[in-house]
Amino acid sequence: MHVISYRRLREYSKKHGNCREALDSWYKIASKADWSNLVEVQSVFPTAEAVGNFTIFNIKGNNYRLIVSIDYERQLIYIKYILTHAEYDKDTWKNDSYF
Repeated sequence: MHVISYRRLREYSKKHGNCREALDSWYKIASKADWSNLVEVQSVFPTAEAVGNFTIFNIKGNNYRLIVSIDYERQLIYIKYILTHAEYDKDTWKNDSYF
């Protein structure tokens, strides 16, 4: 999978340093993956779930949520949002027209 973009992960890690290692680990795994559906994603990340058109990953023991869009056919992952658990619970990200 090609992750677009690692830069967003790096920038978020600068603000929230305690999630850097977890985001780097997710990136290394995802960028080497060859997933064709959510079930395959869940074989590696069991807590990953589909919400609308997004796939949600729990990061660092569920302290953060990584919200991505996955194009399985083109093998692309688009990082949409990285939120703290509290920010995620506010549901404001669901106002995205892509949802």
